[in-house]
Amino acid sequence: MITDARALRTDTVPQDLHHRDGQIDHLSAVLDPTGFDAPESVTIFGPSGAGKTTLAKYVLGQLRRETLDVRWGYVDCIADPTEAAALHRLIREVGLGADLRREGAPRSEALDRLREADEHIIATLDEVGVADEELLLALSNLPGVSLVCITVDEDEWLAELSQPVISRMQSTQTLRLDKFSHAELVDILDSRVAHGLIRSRVADGAIERVADIAAGDARHAITVLRWAAQQVAERDREELTCEVVEAVAADAEADLRRRHVRSLGTHQRLLFDIIDEAGELDGETVHARYEARCEAPKSRTTRWRYLKSLEQYELIESRGQGRGTDYVSLL
Repeated sequence: MITDARALRTDTVPQDLHHRDGQIDHLSAVLDPTGFDAPESVTIFGPSGAGKTTLAKYVLGQLRRETLDVRWGYVDCIADPTEAAALHRLIREVGLGADLRREGAPRSEALDRLREADEHIIATLDEVGVADEELLLALSNLPGVSLVCITVDEDEWLAELSQPVISRMQSTQTLRLDKFSHAELVDILDSRVAHGLIRSRVADGAIERVADIAAGDARHAITVLRWAAQQVAERDREELTCEVVEAVAADAEADLRRRHVRSLGTHQRLLFDIIDEAGELDGETVHARYEARCEAPKSRTTRWRYLKSLEQYELIESRGQGRGTDYVSLL
């Protein structure tokens, strides 16, 4: 049934990116280093599963193949939200920090290596909404570094930034992605089937049913497809049918959320665990328990950003506003 498992992984960048031609052209033009100007910085906005990360990696992969004087690195700010962790990840990604230890390496050393690099550096900061502001300030002050910032909501992100950071981020190019339509999602899934499954064993209507369930979210859709293909393979079924898709849909969604939990950084994971252990908890108790269990707690503003990111990943749900907010685990 499965001929190439890579096609069923959400982090696989496809050879052909469907239904994003205009966005590919726009981002390629912004990051093109062959003109008179250096690559610009850009922020990519859009809902979960709209292909923001895939778009950035696709265009930067093309750039790497076509140019010699640009390096790019990817940082998942969910996993590495602090300035120190993100800088360490970045310099290793761009091939400038293989000798630096994650713990104990001075911040200035990482910044000096970026500043002194012969090539232009493009730093892709995914889920930038949870990143420390100091990271954005430090990188935006380096003349040889451009940023590709990825987050869900522009207004929500900017509203939480200090004025010095806002003044820098507002000057970046912006690119907004919408959820995929049902027909677009079917095309994306058909391509994954063509590259990873035996097409004749996928029943009519099954891919359309996956697209129905995912409702425009490509990450969700690919996860459901993977679960359905695994069930067909493991149970020696003849076909991947609508019935198989419906049988695995709930498990696939739960698996997607568990993967998000595993990707969380230390402080986000602690906040999630506190809420998940209780099932439902008021905000003040969440903060009190976090402070009791954390040796070096983050500020309330930073915690709020982390909680918002947990909501965006649909790991928790908030009810109420301000100090009356309650948080509910969705896992």
